[in-house]
Amino acid sequence: MSNNKQKLELTWIGKNNPEYDIANIEPRILEEKPDLSYGDPKTENMIIHGDNLLAIKALLPEYEGKVKCIYIDPPYNTENAFKHYDDGVEHSIWLSLMKPRLELLKMLLRDDGLIWISIDAYESHYLKVLCDLVFVRSNFVDEVIWQRSYAPINLKKTFSRNHDTILVYAKNINELDFKKLPRTDESDNRFTNPDNDPRGPWASGPIQAGPRAETRVYEIVTPSGRKVLPPPQYCWRVTKEKYLEMVADNRIYFGPKGDNVPRIKRFLSEVKDGIVPMTLWLREDAGDNQEAKKEIKTLFDQDVFDTPKPERLIKRIIDLSSIPGDWILDSFLGSGTTTAVAHKMNRKYIGIEMGEHAYTHVHKRMKVVVDGTDQGGISKAVNWSGGGGFKYYDLAPSFVAIDEFGNPVIDSHYNDTKLIRAMCKLMNYTFSPSSSDYWRQGKGQGNNCIYVTTQMLSVAMVQQIISHLSVNETLLICPKKYEPGCEKVDGRITIKKIPQSILKACHFGKKEYLLPIKEQAIEEINVEDVTDDEE
Repeated sequence: MSNNKQKLELTWIGKNNPEYDIANIEPRILEEKPDLSYGDPKTENMIIHGDNLLAIKALLPEYEGKVKCIYIDPPYNTENAFKHYDDGVEHSIWLSLMKPRLELLKMLLRDDGLIWISIDAYESHYLKVLCDLVFVRSNFVDEVIWQRSYAPINLKKTFSRNHDTILVYAKNINELDFKKLPRTDESDNRFTNPDNDPRGPWASGPIQAGPRAETRVYEIVTPSGRKVLPPPQYCWRVTKEKYLEMVADNRIYFGPKGDNVPRIKRFLSEVKDGIVPMTLWLREDAGDNQEAKKEIKTLFDQDVFDTPKPERLIKRIIDLSSIPGDWILDSFLGSGTTTAVAHKMNRKYIGIEMGEHAYTHVHKRMKVVVDGTDQGGISKAVNWSGGGGFKYYDLAPSFVAIDEFGNPVIDSHYNDTKLIRAMCKLMNYTFSPSSSDYWRQGKGQGNNCIYVTTQMLSVAMVQQIISHLSVNETLLICPKKYEPGCEKVDGRITIKKIPQSILKACHFGKKEYLLPIKEQAIEEINVEDVTDDEE
């Protein structure tokens, strides 16, 4: 009899393909392009151009567990995205490409962090189950329904879909730090003071709640003498003793004539911490695609994105997830909306874009944000006037190349400094060169350090290093060549020759892990997009 236990899981063709195992993704180094960096030279903000799976891996280990909020808007797997595959393969490719990205993004999240994922109906349910696998189902926070448009598409034969889903997951639901929405003049205007309460403006809320608990079912007599019981299946929110205390404190409102069903008074002075958000986000509150397209056209004079996201939507996500100074990450950056909003809201950010949009749109957009000349989107709402900066990065080429004789060698791109940084990445060390000890180039877990050298490593060199090594400290040395006996000098020393020692560490030479899917196979046409001539 088999001992294998069945479990609930989502499976697909190629799910266990080692090509997409995150352990096999090469940890590239990031190279700043000073001519494309802009503004404050001390900024920590990052724009990265390159394949986003390789770029996410490149952020480890330096940014592991540091990102407070991740928002991604991955390409939607529309029904016409693949012309040469059957439906099963179509879904399988999409899931195989999303899984490692989500796994690495989870590693970057803080324990109290959140990830928000925009998706539509074609893949939302598959993605939900995949996220349950990656983030664990108990860390599911909720799904937000965002009204992306309001005008019906009359060409549709069935429904004219006007919403997207945003899945929200916590890294650890028990550590979740969820904010409230900032109060606005509109929300505060609901608070009035019809009874001239000395505590100031207030708004009332229902005193009944479900499900019914018999211990909180009792008769209430209003000032007019009317007797009131909670509706069937409901009870009062508070015990009778608590209710009487609230009546004595003038926290129960019975209407202007004293004969209404009682309601609980909530004072404006007591709710300044913010508003609990609902899961339905209407365009009036979070913007829509048309608003986003207008923002894009203002910046770029043309619209090349079918379904951009408005700045107000991203602002709401960042408001609920973070405070100024927190790290925000978007690995499907597109036109740069997330980084633009994060910059205006005084968050630190990492934006990744694999396409040419990194140059033509993101870079251009972020420059005008830094200059303060971008006064669209949320700029006026947050009083944005410019400042700060960003650094622009490209992915370095693969560490290992094949020479003319078919042998694996270190790519000629890597000079001494780049070689050290690359080996730190490959060995999971943080690049951190010491100012006093030339051989302390990176820090690993515990009391470990790494030394990478292109020189011939001699026994004498190892002995000299040993004399400065503390008793409980270990050192990994990665030379291109070394004398026999170096590995036997001291048990605290480990020697791994390069590149031989890392050839099996991951898949080298991979240029990209693309999602070969268009964002929208058929652009949806709204009424306000049609000109008089087209009508």
